[in-house]
Amino acid sequence: MKYLKEILKYVFPKYWKYAALNFVFILLMVVFGLFSFVMVSPFLEVLFNNQPVVENAVPFALKMESIKHNFNFYLYGIVQTYGKSEALLLVSIFVVIAVFFKTAFWYAARYVMAPLRVGAIRDVRDKLYNKILGLPLSYFSDERKGDIVSRMTNDVTEIEASIIRSIDVLFKEPISIVISLVFLIYMSPQLTLFVFVLLPISGFIIGRVGSNLRKNSMLAQNKFGDIISLIDETLSGLRIIKAFNAEKKMDQKFINENRIYANITIKMWRRRDLAGPLSEFLGTVAMVMVLWYGGRLVLTGASTMSGPSLITYLVIFSQIINPAKAFSDAYYNIQKGIASSERIDAILSATEKIRDSEDAKHITSFNQSISYNDIHFKYQNDYVIKGISLTIEKGKTVALVGQSGSGKSTLVDLLPRFYDVNEGSITIDGTDVRKLKLKEVRKLMGVVNQESILFNDTIFNNIAFGVESATMEQVIDAAKIANAHDFISEMPQGYLTNIGDRGGKLSGGQRQRISIARAILANPPIMILDEATSALDTESEKLVQESLTRLMQNRTSIVIAHRLSTVVHADIICVVHEGKIVEKGTHKELIELDDFYKRLNDAQVFV
Repeated sequence: MKYLKEILKYVFPKYWKYAALNFVFILLMVVFGLFSFVMVSPFLEVLFNNQPVVENAVPFALKMESIKHNFNFYLYGIVQTYGKSEALLLVSIFVVIAVFFKTAFWYAARYVMAPLRVGAIRDVRDKLYNKILGLPLSYFSDERKGDIVSRMTNDVTEIEASIIRSIDVLFKEPISIVISLVFLIYMSPQLTLFVFVLLPISGFIIGRVGSNLRKNSMLAQNKFGDIISLIDETLSGLRIIKAFNAEKKMDQKFINENRIYANITIKMWRRRDLAGPLSEFLGTVAMVMVLWYGGRLVLTGASTMSGPSLITYLVIFSQIINPAKAFSDAYYNIQKGIASSERIDAILSATEKIRDSEDAKHITSFNQSISYNDIHFKYQNDYVIKGISLTIEKGKTVALVGQSGSGKSTLVDLLPRFYDVNEGSITIDGTDVRKLKLKEVRKLMGVVNQESILFNDTIFNNIAFGVESATMEQVIDAAKIANAHDFISEMPQGYLTNIGDRGGKLSGGQRQRISIARAILANPPIMILDEATSALDTESEKLVQESLTRLMQNRTSIVIAHRLSTVVHADIICVVHEGKIVEKGTHKELIELDDFYKRLNDAQVFV
């Protein structure tokens, strides 16, 4: 019930008015529906000459006895004045009018439920996406991207189909059952007591059959997440798959995953589809037993009911069976939907470790220096940063070099608080970054990665990303500084050209220059360049390096470099080895030390 409450909380705080209207319309629908079935009794009484003789009316009151007495009085008068055919016609008209209002209120109930269903699911998606944006990068290193996509699409759709669409059933069927039972109690308390014994038995059997549905649904949703992850990996790595002739291997892997998912789904649907036939069978058994027991009461004179009253009783009782069946189907659907809501709740309840402290200070400018103060950091068990201390003065360029896996990228990721240090501190102008407003800290920094992160949008929107109200003139100026204006101008729609998924319509050098233009337009005082030229050919590297040189002018820059030739002019070069800074100095000073940096330099010179 915890997860059902989590979903329903999206319904009632914001959409309670729709739920209240739905309740009122359903109540009216049930009342008019019940009235149409009650008309069966007088119809049969007139038809079989069993109508009670009522010659005097009683004062009107909202009581069953008063309403029934006066109706029989008017109906008896019509039979005496106009004949039985006219009386049957009158009863039939009453039935048609009642059914008209029943169906009208049914549609009205559905009409007001549409904004509730759609709005609640929209809110779930909005909150999920917002939560994903707020979660730290460490969360996604432990989760599969495809599984997260599955939760935001398939699981949310399942909640809509299984829970939100069952809300009207949760309103409608209990109301229908309760009102019908109240009327049945009025007609025959003795027979209704027998019904009360039958219904819990049927509910118990249905509950036992559906006990494993939620477990199977969870397995199916998890396996579907695996399939989405595999599809994502295939699309991302299609070039490698083809290059290594691994199509057959990947195809077989997908077939195996898909077969497991299909087998789980078959079990789930078989159990779910059992709800309808089982509830229909149990309903028929209950109907037959009520017919048998009620017939005995009428035949033995143990009940005041007449034959037409018993038939009316059975007709109304049959209207309990369908709501009970729908309720059992809704129970199965909700069980399946709760499995999806558990998977969604796992994201919504995830801890946002990187957030503003309660006393976070504002920061609008960078004036003095950045300091790493004896910091230690680990992703899981082993420390990858081990006691690094480093001061970066404003306007200086600091390069980080070293072997892959030595901790260079981790070191710069700690500055914009993609992760937080375990020990020590990082300060900007003497204030711990954890004591500053997170968004304001990141606004001071621009990032250009080795892999250009672009979006399936126009060149203009990619350059202006994160900069509100950027003009075309500003975007063009940034592109010119980044050596990107010429190739952009040659494209079919210029700056309004869509560059495809991840910028797939551009070359590596072009993508990187778009990224640099984006950083230039943001105009941050601190630049982080993470091997921005390592994946480029010589010609592209030259153009990008020119762009980077312009970008770093009058800025504080932290450069991670694989090619030492790109950082020989840095103010300070730090050699990072196994999570520590083992050497620090200018290019000339480090060469003279004849140690780590010299070996790195010689290795590249003789390549």
